[in-house]
Amino acid sequence: MKEKVKAVAQINDVSIMLIDGAEKLVPIKPICEALDINHSNQIVKVQKDEILGSVGVLSTSTGNDGKQYEMFCLPYMYALGWLFTVNPKNVKPEARETILKYKMECYTALFNHFSDHSQFLEQKQVALENQLEAVERVNIDFSKTKQELNDARKTLNKVKEMTFDEWLLNKRQLTIDFQN
Repeated sequence: MKEKVKAVAQINDVSIMLIDGAEKLVPIKPICEALDINHSNQIVKVQKDEILGSVGVLSTSTGNDGKQYEMFCLPYMYALGWLFTVNPKNVKPEARETILKYKMECYTALFNHFSDHSQFLEQKQVALENQLEAVERVNIDFSKTKQELNDARKTLNKVKEMTFDEWLLNKRQLTIDFQN
């Protein structure tokens, strides 16, 4: 499979490139140069990391100058996490605000990811309680209406069953209460 290289982000006018081949990889050297941090130190830091060290690889890719270079890369999904570990105090002043903003977005994304589930459960619980109350109110109303319907049927049956003689005994009027 032929690799494609494309920009996925920008740091201080330097494009962060993604090697889009069998595995999407991000070379870390251009990022280090854009941030003015020591590339070799970052490779050591990545290699010592329990997670990043297991996914970092050397990959040959075409540089901006068209030449082939062997570069230390991280899979795209891990490169974003590695950037979160960069200390803003160690980057060049022009990049500091970008790193701080990025870290703030990461904190927000982490919070949203882990709190959304508990927020969902809290909202679901409130909705369930409200709906249970609504069902109980409707059930009570239904029971009352059902009783009224039964009473109305009884009255209807009394009217149907009333005889002429009963009507005469009641002084020529129906004495059935229609106002339950």
